[in-house]
Amino acid sequence: MVDYAVAAPPVVSLPAPPGKAFPVRRIFCVALNYTDHTKEMGGNPETDPPFFFMKPAGAILQNGETMPYPPGTSDLQHEVELVVAMNMGGRNVSPEKANAMVFGYAVGLDMTKRDVQTELKKNGRPWEMAKAFDFSAPCSALALKTRTGAIAKGKMECRVNGQLRQSGDIDGMIWGVPQIIHYLSQQVEIAPGDLIFTGTPAGVGPVVRGDKIEATIAGLAPLSIEIG
Repeated sequence: MVDYAVAAPPVVSLPAPPGKAFPVRRIFCVALNYTDHTKEMGGNPETDPPFFFMKPAGAILQNGETMPYPPGTSDLQHEVELVVAMNMGGRNVSPEKANAMVFGYAVGLDMTKRDVQTELKKNGRPWEMAKAFDFSAPCSALALKTRTGAIAKGKMECRVNGQLRQSGDIDGMIWGVPQIIHYLSQQVEIAPGDLIFTGTPAGVGPVVRGDKIEATIAGLAPLSIEIG
């Protein structure tokens, strides 16, 4: 038995069928994976390659909980995303083999300090302080994948206080789930327990204290949080 110098951190997990917990190892996020959002953020969907950043497992916020408004920002924004949960690992995974590595899917929100991100981008600095802060990755319970293959289409929406903010479809991804896994596995060895946030459509916008956010993707349980 290991004698730790300090208390070991608890395992972060998400509810998963059948009545189990999915341990979260790492959270990878794909930036600018929808044409409309790429243009919205000033990028070029025709030339920009996949770009990945990370959030810590501790950034997970469970469905139905309240997200404390984070310090150091006056422009907190929502980004609804399809989340992929991995049950197998590997390097240099071919797109054809990627689906076999997927455990299931969930609805996620990539919460972003947009004003901080803008300054970091302007100075060529990493995005962590704009993306990887506490509770910045709200996520619903996982749903098992079907045997028919990776999710390739499905309506996705984000509402704030009942008002529609984002509306898109998974088929609007520049890189689909198999391609994302393929590209990511060329950079790191994917492992069981990894989550991949796959990007957001256009319509991202600010939220303030007291706002209620509901994010939905067809076929998955909705995600609801409140900004506290």
